[in-house]
Amino acid sequence: MSLKTDTTMQPHRHSDVAPDLFSYPKYWAECFGPAPYLPMSRAEMDELGWDSCDIIIVTADAYVDHPSFGMAVVGRLLEAQGFRVGIIAQPAWDSTADFEALGKPNLFFGVTGGNMDSLINRYTADLRLRSDDAYTPNAEAGKRPDRSVIVYSQRCREAYYDTPIVIGGIEASLRRIAQYDYWSDKVRRSILIDSNADILMFGNAERALVEFAHQIANGHSVEDCWDLRGTALLRDSVPEGWTEIDSTRIDWPSKIDKIPNPYDFHHKTGANNYSADMDNADNAADEAQPVKIIPLPLQRKVDFDPAYSYIRLPSFNKVTNDPALYAHASRILHQEANPYNAKVLVQAHDTKEVWVNPPPIPLETEEMDAVFDLPFQRRPHPSYGDARIPAYDMIKTSVNIMRGCFGGCTFCSITEHEGRIIQSRSEDSVIREIEKIRDQVPGFTGTISDLGGPTANMYKLNCSSPTIQKSCKRLSCVYPNICKHLNTDHSPTTNLYRRARAVPGVKRVAVASGLRYDLALRDPEYIEELVTHHVGGYLKIAPEHSEDKTLSKMMKPGISTYDEFKKLFDKYSRKAGKEQYLIPYFIAAHPGCDEEDMMNLGLWLKNHGFKPDQVQTFYPSPMALATAMYYSERNPLEKVRYKSEKLTVSKDIDQRRLQKAFLRYHDEKNWPMLREALHKLGRQDLIGSADKCLVPAAQAKKKRPQRQRKRRRR
Repeated sequence: MSLKTDTTMQPHRHSDVAPDLFSYPKYWAECFGPAPYLPMSRAEMDELGWDSCDIIIVTADAYVDHPSFGMAVVGRLLEAQGFRVGIIAQPAWDSTADFEALGKPNLFFGVTGGNMDSLINRYTADLRLRSDDAYTPNAEAGKRPDRSVIVYSQRCREAYYDTPIVIGGIEASLRRIAQYDYWSDKVRRSILIDSNADILMFGNAERALVEFAHQIANGHSVEDCWDLRGTALLRDSVPEGWTEIDSTRIDWPSKIDKIPNPYDFHHKTGANNYSADMDNADNAADEAQPVKIIPLPLQRKVDFDPAYSYIRLPSFNKVTNDPALYAHASRILHQEANPYNAKVLVQAHDTKEVWVNPPPIPLETEEMDAVFDLPFQRRPHPSYGDARIPAYDMIKTSVNIMRGCFGGCTFCSITEHEGRIIQSRSEDSVIREIEKIRDQVPGFTGTISDLGGPTANMYKLNCSSPTIQKSCKRLSCVYPNICKHLNTDHSPTTNLYRRARAVPGVKRVAVASGLRYDLALRDPEYIEELVTHHVGGYLKIAPEHSEDKTLSKMMKPGISTYDEFKKLFDKYSRKAGKEQYLIPYFIAAHPGCDEEDMMNLGLWLKNHGFKPDQVQTFYPSPMALATAMYYSERNPLEKVRYKSEKLTVSKDIDQRRLQKAFLRYHDEKNWPMLREALHKLGRQDLIGSADKCLVPAAQAKKKRPQRQRKRRRR
């Protein structure tokens, strides 16, 4: 549905102050109270006394009423606003029958692909079909379609053509503009177009979803919500009175480079990467304002209201035909991620405009607490009986203490989805959840399996200056070094760990989430606490590589930082009288990584005595910066130019397998291809039986003596 209402210079909702999530007047259906489980059938609706659902959520995951499952969080939140919410989980998509099971929703359908992208869930990095699905009862594969959001939305439209459709979750979030699709090896249109949905909500969309639901309930249309933060919509045209900042080209006349450009993120190892003027709070806001990027002869000095300006990205047709422009568009998108200074982004798709509003304002601690205090049953829907859902088994005794990640790793989609600003729960809220796990989870043995989040040790870490935070455009707070404005005090996390261990009935609290070890080095007391009480023999961390050239494309610290962390890890393990080990994770075939880099990584692994069993090959997920590198062979961490040096990118399956083989140098199945590669690299000295060698020399095949055939005599 395109927007046709007159939106000329109307007030919009891009303020950096948001109403409290639970401050809206509740919908009339509040009188029904919370449901034991959100209903999945007409029979359950009848038991609740419902004649219809106000909102129906369609999800590609099995319904687990737990705060780690998106459909449960969204459903319980909308229920707390007074709406009657139903769930259609993993419907058969060959007809509309399952989509009509709960009847027509009074307000809208909400469609999500689930906790994982449906394609990543179904295919490996080598594009092989996975044999199971952790989010399905008994891990049964094939219960969700490829591109679930598109398929489900189309079935909803067929079932009830005039019902608004909202799409969200990580699958939709990472496809809000034109994006490279690894599975089809082409650039695809915004998922808004292919799904025929009315509005897309990206990130953790509680704010947008609650406001949208109340607006629709109050008789407003989708068109009235065109400027809602954290959403993207299709428009016939941009509103009148808005100023366009043209960023559709990359090679303007040469003099344009002399004009300060806020989208020029200087990416140099060892530099602070932070404008010195940012230290001056009075100037910070002014410096963050974008300039009009147009050819010099056409520049005009005009006064315009920054609140009514948008950035025009290269169109879908342009990024499809020009990989360099794709990298440029990706660069702009990632630098417009701070909700406090991000601009509206507009991208033409033939005759339609994809209008992407700024990201949502992060939740306050009190709002986070209220979300996690909703009446979750903390177990799968009873209709699944005794069926085992592996994803639930993995998280049923884990606690999420925060959201977001300011690491900015280019291969990861967490930052693109949840944002860089950390949103933390209070200690009391976390302790209450641990007590609920103890009291509600069947078979609880006293172990909390994880106390973490996207990154284990970013709890309550944020910028020390709200003014600077609101004007900052850094892609990472910790690369190439840790920003001097970042609060790195881990004491809130340490105190939380101590309180969690003291909960009656809790015997052990593990930390299984990824650890940002360069950040942990700023607080040795935290490392000692972690190593002494929360490591069960092994701690998984992710250096990802040993070579600076590749690490710079990942935005990860140098391998020497790992060595520093290992010294402290070993020191505190000995002090605690424990024999414990680090298990490092590495990635093969990352953009910018060549065979020589992988050879050096293989040597590093051998010299440190590591023989990895499970290894990762780079997986180009939609919208990630590293995916832009993979597709375009250019580095969007720097200003993109046609004359820019191209990156080394391994796209051929044999190239990817070879890079992966260097990680498993100890597997004799890989030795033939490694010997061939070492010969090509001129490193025959690494073939043999000496300690410095990576693989043994080929064994000459022994000839078997031929048996003498006795000739029969007649």
